[in-house]
Amino acid sequence: MTPGFCITLSKADKPKGRTCVVLLTDSYGRPMRDLRISITDRCNFRCFYCKSAVFSNAKERAEILTFEEILRLARLFVGLGITKIRVTGGEPMVRRDVDRLIAELSRLPGLEDLALTTNGFNLAEKAVLLRANGLNRVTVSLDSLDGARFAAITKSNDFEKVLAGIHEAKRIGLEPVKVNCVLVRGFNEDEVVPFAEFSRQHDIAVRFIEFMPLDEQGQWNREKVVTGAEVLARLRERYEMVPVGKVNDHATSADYAFADAPGRIGLIMPVSVPFCGQCSRVRLTADGKIRTCLFSVIEHDVRTVLRSGADDSAVIEFITETVQKKERGHRINEPDFEPPPRSMSFIGG
Repeated sequence: MTPGFCITLSKADKPKGRTCVVLLTDSYGRPMRDLRISITDRCNFRCFYCKSAVFSNAKERAEILTFEEILRLARLFVGLGITKIRVTGGEPMVRRDVDRLIAELSRLPGLEDLALTTNGFNLAEKAVLLRANGLNRVTVSLDSLDGARFAAITKSNDFEKVLAGIHEAKRIGLEPVKVNCVLVRGFNEDEVVPFAEFSRQHDIAVRFIEFMPLDEQGQWNREKVVTGAEVLARLRERYEMVPVGKVNDHATSADYAFADAPGRIGLIMPVSVPFCGQCSRVRLTADGKIRTCLFSVIEHDVRTVLRSGADDSAVIEFITETVQKKERGHRINEPDFEPPPRSMSFIGG
């Protein structure tokens, strides 16, 4: 077992009298607090910056972690100091019984925050059930407020359903409701102000995300990146924007409030202002790989460990040793940067 680690085990594995909990920390001293769990690599939208319109690369069901495997890993991660879990995909709500998984995750002792990222397709119908089963908050991916452009981005005509889902989540208290918008130059950068108005009118946090090199079709280039600084400059031409202090040192967005209206704007700038030095995240892919960075080119196969019959202590040792391999940063701005071999839909948002 890794020297210096004191672990929380299942009742069957726990030595008598040993109940301490470790803070999972990487080799650079960064504590891991956030776990992102992708529960499927499938999605009913086909956003060009995420996934192409074919399922040829989707994993077979036997390769995808079962809910029982996900819950076991989540329990061990929380025992190691993880306090926040976000359920992602693909589109997590295309997986059957996701509400049951949410209910089980919400009962994990020590978990402080349980969130879901979704495209919002069926959020209006499921929001009440998800809230009742313990979901704390929701983030909806929405890259245009124009129905025709939305259809061009997603290859879907369900714009109104997504809007309805956002409003229902707001109504029932899945707060703060956040809307993530990936800006791509030449495509939707003219929607900064419309999204700001949406935020002001509905008191919803809108977060603008810089276009990242994670698209399956390889369309990314630096000229298509609309930087956070550019977005803020556009906003300040029209509004008085008030900086908001970070909720914690590991927050990924620079947040601003409107001086004269409700709503909030977040700027997530992994390309122009990397936040790697404060990164507290670990990712678990739908097919059971631990990713120590969104842009990792190496994945660590915890599914094989689980299915080998390993006890909790062996799985924990694998997790702690993997986190020690977490990269210092993503190297997007380095000349030798190598994009990850899998796109966002397989990695998990």
